[in-house]
Amino acid sequence: MKYFLMTLGCQMNMSDSERVASVLDAAGCEKVETEEEANFIGILACSVRQKAIDKVYSRIAKWNKWKNKKNLVTFISGCMLPDDKERFLKLFDLVFTMPELPQLPRMLGEYGIANPLSLIAEPQSAVDEIKLFWKVKPKYDSNFEAFVPIQNGCNKFCTYCAVPYTRGREISRPSEEILEEVRILAEKGYKTITLLGQNVNSYGLDKNGDEIGFPELLEKVGQMGEEIDDEFWVYFTSPHPRDMTTDIFHTIAKYDCLGKQIHFPLQSGDEKVLIKMNRKHSLAKYRESMVALREILPQATVFTDIIVGFTDESEVQFENTRKVMEEFKYNMAYIAMYSPRPGAASYRWEDNIPLEEKKRRYAVLSEELSKHTFEYNKSLIGKTVKVLVREHDRKAGYLSGHTEGKLVIRFESNDESLIGQIIELKVTAAARFSLEGELLVHSLQTAASSL
Repeated sequence: MKYFLMTLGCQMNMSDSERVASVLDAAGCEKVETEEEANFIGILACSVRQKAIDKVYSRIAKWNKWKNKKNLVTFISGCMLPDDKERFLKLFDLVFTMPELPQLPRMLGEYGIANPLSLIAEPQSAVDEIKLFWKVKPKYDSNFEAFVPIQNGCNKFCTYCAVPYTRGREISRPSEEILEEVRILAEKGYKTITLLGQNVNSYGLDKNGDEIGFPELLEKVGQMGEEIDDEFWVYFTSPHPRDMTTDIFHTIAKYDCLGKQIHFPLQSGDEKVLIKMNRKHSLAKYRESMVALREILPQATVFTDIIVGFTDESEVQFENTRKVMEEFKYNMAYIAMYSPRPGAASYRWEDNIPLEEKKRRYAVLSEELSKHTFEYNKSLIGKTVKVLVREHDRKAGYLSGHTEGKLVIRFESNDESLIGQIIELKVTAAARFSLEGELLVHSLQTAASSL
């Protein structure tokens, strides 16, 4: 059976898709590059965004029409709200949650698709299911970049967010499994490894002292990095301001392998909006962490998330967010226009900020962001930076990658052997959201010797 898998949503879904591919390969299925070639097609959905759910309905309508012309089995998994899942049961042949993934071969067997793993035992609890899911060895999409899940679910219940309803409460993965996966990847030559969770810095809190906390986990990863000769960078996403502590920053500063880039979601720069969002932290707490971050890790880049047009957000409250952006001078901000999701608490409230006003606020914050990114990027001109080469650039004759701080940079070269290598570039030009550089000769020699 040939399968095609479409992945929507965040990095966690991308990581999950690698485990789905691993299970399907082990069950004797063959991955193909286009949906037209496949007779087993699936989606990893994202109920967090309406746009992603709209894509699901569009695709399944097309695929179900194909069933008139060929044998086709469809499935869906990923982040699904209960209401969405109920509708999908009528549209897809197989519907399962990510923790139920190890049961997929059995489901295929029950559907009449013979496979060597169809007798897998069925776990008895949600905790057992997610533990078994984590033991599935992923089929990594890249040979130099990888995602490693360290927890599943969230306990914060932000009013705009559907994650607690799609993934459930927080469950931390055993640290020995995490560290083993990181070590294997690093020893295989992976250059970036991202630790994933809905709230990574609350890692271990659900174990009541039977597991290490997030700072200790980072410490062990850092120590591992000192034992491994190859250079690699470890990142994490996403933390929550309420659980952010300065020992995390000190640990990152201590070890070279811990990437000097922090994703630190703001969501809003107004105290009352933060309360309405149920963010469980004050702006003062966030500012305290940012001051410590800048002091302990002055070389780190800082990314954030912001929502504009949340229910009842006034012009004054929006302006407070713009002022906070001006204050913190982020290197990147993922700005989203608020859209209510069924299941989240805010879905019950009137979505009373007009779309055109949301677009205006989005544009204002985007312009605010670009001022600071441009100034920062210009400050790097003439400096030497380490870069992970990731792919061909859109500009012919150029390759592109990102710095340790995850800033996009391109340079003139057609040498494909550099892809997947960490090299050094001298920054020669800066734009608002990217850099340009030239390859240093000694860096080219170093990269060649590492192959």
